[in-house]
Amino acid sequence: MNWSQLLSLKRFGDTEPRLRKNQNETRIAFEVDYDRIIFSDSFRSLQDKTQVVPLSKTDFVHTRLTHSLEVSVVARSLGRIVGEKILQKYPDLVEQGYGINDFGAIVASAALAHDIGNPPFGHSGEKAIGEYFKNGNGQQYKNQITDKEWQDLIDFEGNANGFRIVNESKQGMEGGIRLSYATLGAFIKYPKESLPKKPTTHIADKKYGVFQSDLPFFNEVAQELGLISTGSKGNTAFKRHPLAYLVEAADDICYTIIDFEDGINLGLIDEEFALEYLIKLVKNNIDSKKYHQLAFKKDRLSYLRALAIGTLINEAAAMFLAHEDEILSGNYSFSLLDKCNYEAQINDIIKISVEKIYQSREVVEKELVGYSIIAALLDVFVSATNRKFENNLTNYDKLILNLLPESLQEPKETLYLRILTMCGYVASLTDGFALQLYKKIKG
Repeated sequence: MNWSQLLSLKRFGDTEPRLRKNQNETRIAFEVDYDRIIFSDSFRSLQDKTQVVPLSKTDFVHTRLTHSLEVSVVARSLGRIVGEKILQKYPDLVEQGYGINDFGAIVASAALAHDIGNPPFGHSGEKAIGEYFKNGNGQQYKNQITDKEWQDLIDFEGNANGFRIVNESKQGMEGGIRLSYATLGAFIKYPKESLPKKPTTHIADKKYGVFQSDLPFFNEVAQELGLISTGSKGNTAFKRHPLAYLVEAADDICYTIIDFEDGINLGLIDEEFALEYLIKLVKNNIDSKKYHQLAFKKDRLSYLRALAIGTLINEAAAMFLAHEDEILSGNYSFSLLDKCNYEAQINDIIKISVEKIYQSREVVEKELVGYSIIAALLDVFVSATNRKFENNLTNYDKLILNLLPESLQEPKETLYLRILTMCGYVASLTDGFALQLYKKIKG
């Protein structure tokens, strides 16, 4: 892969090439991507979607929105650090007009959108949609669609749904919000379809990143960017866009450190115990005098959190630059923090977070509620839209369909698309609105 292609400014529907040196420097194209994501309805809905604790009533726990904003800030720093070195190594990019801020803006935009396709109720939302088809009433559709379409449903993936959201054509809006292909490439952490499942141990094969319905455009983006194809026997898969490693690292840094901080603020992790683990992470960079001058635990925690994030940003950037040749050839099979100098400390923090936060009674109980809500909503919406397609609507179905946005009330032409559209609708709901809809349907 080469950087000139990987930094493509092309957007959906372009007939003429976009050259970087012709761009308006007051608002570069990749910053336009950021703005379009910020103003999208799907991004706004993240304000009431779970990051760690579903339906939390406290004012300091992160939502998907605050998490995404923080990840984008970390990603921008990573992009700029890496971009400076890349431009020094490849001066032809400077001649083409590229600058440090281009790298920062691409990675920040992709990071801003990285959770845009996630359902309500955290990661259990994805599992709940998959469970509905694997073991719930959705099993009835298995023999009516292809194996790959079925895999899309039983392993419903927020990353693939995010790609669909930002590129979905609507009446008068062909190509969705029309992000640059460079930003789309950085967004796609798992550039493959749902089958074969985990064909290798490469980090890019951990999940999938595109539904069957979106393969044509996905292939167009991959070819424009010059991504290396790894698919065989009719399967679609590519090596990851190099900047996707930075998006992943930004996400890893934020959820490792900030979810841990949320656990402390919720009282799920003892403060003194937690501070010790953060100090282990930053022991080489901590200013002990400054730290001990902080009178309150909350301030000490904020200082350690900022220091930890800065430490891991520099470490991730160093790992990327050290392995850039392997990354460009598609042969670097780990995330940037997997083999870094702080791997042991990161794993310790994640282990505590899993035990004390993600598996806490409060989280588990609310995730259980999410399973019931999502299954009930899928049941009524999928059934109603299928019966409308078959001209077999009941009066109840008519009422159910009136709850849908007007743009979704006309059923799609194939069963797979009808089901996927309803999955996408349920995934688009906020925690609070999903609960409200559930209560209406259940009377």
